[in-house]
Amino acid sequence: MRKTTFTISDLATEFELTTRAIRFYEDERLLAPTRTGSKRVYSRRDRTRLRLILRGKRLGFTLNEIRELFELYESAAGEKAQLKRFLAIMAEKRSQLERQRRDIIFALSEIAASERHCMNILSANPDWQDVLEEHPPRSSAAPPPCTVPGSNGETGSS
Repeated sequence: MRKTTFTISDLATEFELTTRAIRFYEDERLLAPTRTGSKRVYSRRDRTRLRLILRGKRLGFTLNEIRELFELYESAAGEKAQLKRFLAIMAEKRSQLERQRRDIIFALSEIAASERHCMNILSANPDWQDVLEEHPPRSSAAPPPCTVPGSNGETGSS
C-alpha cells in the first residue's frame, strides 16, 4: 500500500534536503501541510509539489514562477487565459534555456581550443612533459547524464 502522509523528515530524506529548506517552501506558500499539534503532516500532493518545485528550480524557474504555475494549474482547468499564460511562461523559459545552452556550448568550445593550444605548446617542449602527464588531454565525449535526488527514475509526478 502506498504511503499517503509524510513527515518533514521523510521528505527531507527522500529529496536530500534539509528540513529548513522544506519549511522555507512552506513559508513561501508552495507547500501547505496540515498540522497535528505542532507536527507537520505532508500529503502526497505536498510530496508531488515538492518534486515539482525542485524540478522547476533545476530548470531555472524562480519560486515566484513556480508559484504562478501552481496557481494556474489549480485554477479552473481549461480556462483559456490560464492556459495561454502557462504556455507563455513555458515558452520564455524554453528560450532562456536554449540561449544558455548555446552560451555553454560556445564557452566549452573556447575552453577546448585553449586546452589544445596549451597542449601543443607543452608537447613542443620536451622539458615540460611532466605537465602533460599531470594534465592529460580531455576526452570530447559527452558527460554522463545527471541524476536527481528523490526522482527514483520517475519522469512524471505521482
